[in-house]
Amino acid sequence: MPKLTRTVQNILKNYEGETPGTLANLSRILMHGKLGGTGKLVILPVDQGFEHGPARSFAPNPAAYDPHYHYQLAVDAGLSAYAAPLGMLTAGAATFAGAIPTILKVNSANSLYDGEQPDQAITGSVQDALRLGCSAIGFTIYPGSENCYAMMEEIRAMSEEARAHGLAVVVWSYARGGVVSSKGETGIDIIAYAAHMAALLGAHIIKVKLQTEHLDLPAARKVYEEENIAIATSAERVKHVMDCCFAGRRLVVFSGGSRKGADSVYDDARAIRDGGGNGSIIGRNTFQRPREEALKMLDNIIQIYKGKA
Repeated sequence: MPKLTRTVQNILKNYEGETPGTLANLSRILMHGKLGGTGKLVILPVDQGFEHGPARSFAPNPAAYDPHYHYQLAVDAGLSAYAAPLGMLTAGAATFAGAIPTILKVNSANSLYDGEQPDQAITGSVQDALRLGCSAIGFTIYPGSENCYAMMEEIRAMSEEARAHGLAVVVWSYARGGVVSSKGETGIDIIAYAAHMAALLGAHIIKVKLQTEHLDLPAARKVYEEENIAIATSAERVKHVMDCCFAGRRLVVFSGGSRKGADSVYDDARAIRDGGGNGSIIGRNTFQRPREEALKMLDNIIQIYKGKA
């Protein structure tokens, strides 16, 4: 691994109380790939087969049924890390050992479940992550769900174990259920709240969705209006989320969502960059496209984060 840049050194200083092992694994992600050393990240997540089913996820680009495809895409694109559930990582861990930092997604949901309150099952362990040579574990919480407290207790325990073994912790924080409306799931007040909860739970890297200008909670709307919190543009909303993650002391990446036009993807990346976000965790918008098109898109995103596009 190359010598740590001053930017990465300063980021690591924000994680006081962490073990050298955890800081080393966090630095591996921050120093890897074409954005290595810049403090910006582009991560490929491939957990959509669990979440949406194989055909919905991979039929648009049948090569993506092969787990090796995703490893190779992340490596060839020069990404910061590759995140996936246990089976996906196990299918290529030896072939791609050391080629790219990996994140084991240790809990998952599926779209066949019809419960009103969202939840996820634990499908991987810290020991699995260590065995596979991962740099971090990834875990989803659903603030707002009636299952949210159990999920928070699960990640607290897994985070303690991960840190004891020198792994970093990534938290997907998606507020759903409870008093959150469907429109509110991407509303700025809800996203900012969910991101803050992930920070409070000890996440090293926080993953949330990009936000709309919608304010879902009346009590929050009153404060946003009284304090004139700037949320009119996407970049302003990203900045607000960063403020809510310990004034930017935590790394925050924003999900790409379902497949959309390339210009929209690039506009999102520019808003994240201009708002001070740390980058993108982008899956379907890349692996559902043909390989060469995906590589071009990922390179364009990287150039945006470098300030060159």
